[in-house]
Amino acid sequence: MADHTDTVDGQLVVEELVVPATMDDDPELVRAFSDWLAVSDAAEVAVHGLPELAWTPAEALPMCREPDAPSRLFVVRDGDGEVVASGAYDSKTEPGTTNCWLSVGVRPDRQRRGIGTLLADHLEGVARAEGRTQWKTHAVSRQVGPGDGPGYRQAPTGSGAVPEDEAGVRFLTGRGWRFGQVNRVSRLTLPADASVVRALHDRATTAAGPAYRVHTWTGATPERWLDDLALLHTRMSTDAPEGDMPEPEDVWTADRVRETEEQFAVGPHTMLTVAVEHIASTTLAGFSQIKIPADPARAVMQWDTLVLREHRGHRLGRLLKVVGIETVERDFPGRPSIVTSNAEENRPMLDVNEAVGFVGVGSEGIWEHRA
Repeated sequence: MADHTDTVDGQLVVEELVVPATMDDDPELVRAFSDWLAVSDAAEVAVHGLPELAWTPAEALPMCREPDAPSRLFVVRDGDGEVVASGAYDSKTEPGTTNCWLSVGVRPDRQRRGIGTLLADHLEGVARAEGRTQWKTHAVSRQVGPGDGPGYRQAPTGSGAVPEDEAGVRFLTGRGWRFGQVNRVSRLTLPADASVVRALHDRATTAAGPAYRVHTWTGATPERWLDDLALLHTRMSTDAPEGDMPEPEDVWTADRVRETEEQFAVGPHTMLTVAVEHIASTTLAGFSQIKIPADPARAVMQWDTLVLREHRGHRLGRLLKVVGIETVERDFPGRPSIVTSNAEENRPMLDVNEAVGFVGVGSEGIWEHRA
């Protein structure tokens, strides 16, 4: 069930899990992973109240086994062996990597008892031991309106805020972490207003003109686009808004794209990719990826969307977004909603979302610690 026992504090034990290869792996490993996920999801849902953001174990497992950046998962067990907290350490395995992401979630009925502190101390120790000097984390919060003032901490970016009384805000502040950015979680109820989507599509197509062409595919990326998609993934690490907390460039290759797609395909979901080609150069200028669960009752998750800086100003982001919505509704009917997350300072993408009908339903603060 566990790789080893790392820390003991009275009746509380921190264990690093052995992540199962598949959901058909050793039942004890699968059970331990499922318990880890249940606590992680419960801790977040208790704050933002959005159960549709919870993952099923089969959906989450491929995400924890990315070839170049496999997750290390930890739990805290009490004296009865029950999982009372879940944590994760995410970082690339490439030598010289300086950054990582940490997460801590405590079961709602066991909070404010020092369990989160125990687990956070351990995860930060792992980061130090591996030589990571930039640690980042996200802390979900209830939805914050643009007019919130006293009682809210404004992001240094000038866009977005988090409640001062949120447990995660107090916890991270007390540990010396620095608040840097806010992401807005938004939901589009499906079916979308077809007339609005069609009008936006027409205007975006006109703005793009004959210089660009849209492509869509599900699952594996066609060979002709592998190198281009690798570049787009790489540029996500440098071009997406990160406030004043930029991370080192995360270089993708065609092989990494293919390996990651193969791992993702193990789960009960489909990846839809919408891409826009710059016809003159026959290269991709932007892309958007959407995770569609096999269960039609579950929300669709909008993942990365990026238009290369050199191709901005032609409403390509809007074109990617509306084609994605149209494709989901045509090829995967009956889904209840699409959920997305965007930096509050990313006003161009928020404008696109709001024009289509997305509504803010939650927030998450992005925090950093420099070791």
